[in-house]
Amino acid sequence: MRRALRQRAERSERRQLMTAAEAEVLGELRRLRARVPQVTGALAASADGLVLARDTADADAAEGVAALTAAALGVALRLTEATGQGGFRELLVRGEHGYVATYAAGTSAVLTLLAEPRINVGRLHLEARRSSARIGELVDDALHRRTPVCEPATASTPRQAIPPLPSHKPKEA
Repeated sequence: MRRALRQRAERSERRQLMTAAEAEVLGELRRLRARVPQVTGALAASADGLVLARDTADADAAEGVAALTAAALGVALRLTEATGQGGFRELLVRGEHGYVATYAAGTSAVLTLLAEPRINVGRLHLEARRSSARIGELVDDALHRRTPVCEPATASTPRQAIPPLPSHKPKEA
């Protein structure tokens, strides 16, 4: 019982810290939509489905999309692990009326975009990967602001839900 209460308190504190970066994350979502006009909606969410920031017309839809993103993320994580493809990076779903794309954003968040069917998918990936890296930095920084630097990692430290994006440095020969 105590463990469940402690975990609930940790999740609540974590959500408060992540929402501290909301204004900056929202700015990044708006800049992304300005760069790629065929993106019709954008949201940043925690890995467990909490909306951190959204640039969409329908707030209720954003909550539902964030929850579905968390569910899809769980399946995607298991799929990449089971097939030996490494950590989750992105998920693209093409529907009859457009795309839903989800990208890892640091260790604790995801970026989910809705796009028109006529979008250039390569451009979508390019811009979304840049934005997800920036959003990941913002959210991870907000989470670590309150964490003492000298605090050692313990067995009770939460496991990273989403591995960080790899650096894009060329491999050495």
